[in-house]
Amino acid sequence: MGAAYFYHLTRRPLAETLMMLLGKSLENGWRVAVRGTDRVGLEALDQALWLGPEDAFLPHGLSGGPQDADQPVLLVDGTDAANAPHCVMSVDGAEVTAAEVAELERVCVLFDGNDTEALDRARAQWKALKEAGASAQYWSEESGRWEKKAET
Repeated sequence: MGAAYFYHLTRRPLAETLMMLLGKSLENGWRVAVRGTDRVGLEALDQALWLGPEDAFLPHGLSGGPQDADQPVLLVDGTDAANAPHCVMSVDGAEVTAAEVAELERVCVLFDGNDTEALDRARAQWKALKEAGASAQYWSEESGRWEKKAET
């Protein structure tokens, strides 16, 4: 049984935090689906990941290509991920379920703490997962480094 990790972004941009988390996931041997809510946002993340530091290259692809099943990291705008992920990373308020938390190694929810709507959406996701009995952790970078603030 996995766990949901909520990442409250207040200092670093989404792409930077995502690169760090994806790197750690790949070190664990996990395949990852980055789940967004719109194609334009995922295309921007795709570009940011390609333009990251050379020493932190992250092999990935945007869903819809012929090699989707082979991608260690696949950016998707729905719940289907052809790469059979061990981990789902939700961005821009993409939906996650308690069933996914139970089935996968990890579910990560990344949200902009400076955006009231994103904060409200993350709180609703936390509450729903908690009520469904899913294991969850809340991480904040408010102090300048990542600290665990809550756990269910």
